[in-house]
Amino acid sequence: DSDFLVFIIPWGPYLDVDKARCGISSWRRPDDNVIPPQAKITGLYINNALAKTEAIEHGFDEAIMLTPDGHVSEGSGENIFLVIDGKLVTPASYNNILMGITRNTVMELAQNELGIETIERQVDRSELYMAEECFLTGTAAHITPIAEVDHRKIGNGEIGEITKKLQKIYSDVIRGKNPKYLDWCTPAYKKSA
Repeated sequence: DSDFLVFIIPWGPYLDVDKARCGISSWRRPDDNVIPPQAKITGLYINNALAKTEAIEHGFDEAIMLTPDGHVSEGSGENIFLVIDGKLVTPASYNNILMGITRNTVMELAQNELGIETIERQVDRSELYMAEECFLTGTAAHITPIAEVDHRKIGNGEIGEITKKLQKIYSDVIRGKNPKYLDWCTPAYKKSA
């Protein structure tokens, strides 16, 4: 038999804020040879939960995790992007990140719709503090702007122009409002009784 069943429950945003206040976590993202980050593995969620809990206990909305050698990896449940010199910068796969679907979507939309290049590379912690803009991406986080990291404002502490544009483009795409990307959407229909 080839039945397929999906349960649907109300699911609010992962970060219930317009712009996130983030803190660098003392919990490090495990190295690839400890727990492969390319899959959503249960053991990895414990590490993420510890980082998120620590962030909340210190008055932040979200944690930013570093690699064992101190470079930026990702949030506790999202990928991270910086805007530097008008380009997107995001940690490369060798920085122990989950290769997120939303991350890939944002990179493609930035290039196709705004002509903005994404550079995947190692990111130093200090670059977060000096970035023009920062934002998190994920299935539940969508595109969440970062207002500050470790109590330091990112840019002017408001949502940056590139982030704002990407939020609008992404929102239109996932809601089926942009005909160029309708093949990315799968309609869900309510069955009548």
